[in-house]
Amino acid sequence: MADKQKVSEYYTRPPTLGKWESFRQFLWNSETGQFLGRTGASWAKILLFYLIFYSVLAGFFAAMLAVFYQTLDARKPKWQLSSSLIGDNPGLGFRPMPPESNVESTLIWYKSSDKGNVQYWQNQLKLFLTKYNKDNKLQTVEPCTPFQNATAPGKVCDVSMTKSWHPCLEETGFGFEDPKGGPCIFLKLNKIYNWVPEYYNSSNMPNDNTMSEHLKQDIINAEAANEHRLVWVTCEGENPADKENIGTLRYIPYRGFMSQYFPFQNQDGYLSPLVAVHFEEPKRGVLINIECKAWAKNIHHDRADKRGSVHFELMID
Repeated sequence: MADKQKVSEYYTRPPTLGKWESFRQFLWNSETGQFLGRTGASWAKILLFYLIFYSVLAGFFAAMLAVFYQTLDARKPKWQLSSSLIGDNPGLGFRPMPPESNVESTLIWYKSSDKGNVQYWQNQLKLFLTKYNKDNKLQTVEPCTPFQNATAPGKVCDVSMTKSWHPCLEETGFGFEDPKGGPCIFLKLNKIYNWVPEYYNSSNMPNDNTMSEHLKQDIINAEAANEHRLVWVTCEGENPADKENIGTLRYIPYRGFMSQYFPFQNQDGYLSPLVAVHFEEPKRGVLINIECKAWAKNIHHDRADKRGSVHFELMID
């Protein structure tokens, strides 16, 4: 009996508290000096632990990041060509693009007699060609000899849009206001670091019907003039009706991208070569499906993956 009485003296059941009293005691217990269930010394220890823990963790992460950046070059990718995610097969792009509100569309649709209607397409081309303006070019840009090798390291070849680009110039409205003719659509080859095209000549053209006889003859004629070092470009209607409606095409300034612009090596002020395709007499009031392709030995065409080609539609009211 005496032992039971001693136990009851030292171990008494704490008083039953309500929810509000329990929460208030959890916030601050005046009897034990605890705040949120811990004393000041306990809070100091745990804060010191986490301060040291996260400091060491941040230092380790920064050290690993520094080591990682030592393996990278700010001017060239670590993985190039076939070893990279981009691969070694460039695609084609076209400008002007349809409005962003219809991002999946590839339709160029306008009415040449409506200035407000064509203004969007003209403004898109003006914006795209801004860096090709003389005042915006860097000092590293210099004139180059056509169909030759690239310039010295650090230099880039100029894309000079002279009067020979007529009517694909801003002052002529890029052909969008021509009441009888069609617009100028600008093509560009997607940039791949260190990619160099393998040019076609009379001895390495494909024997099958993948390349038109007209293009083969153009390559033979260009080789005779030593002007075959081109990534050739062709545009044509996708279907028989489209081929009838597309009309005559003119490629400006050449029918392809010349060799002096390759390879791209992230040079300061680099200007991607352009080919302006002038649709001289497309049929009006009908939708024309158009496919443009780039031609080199190491460019393979795949519509599904959009490799080596680009598709768009043209409709003029």
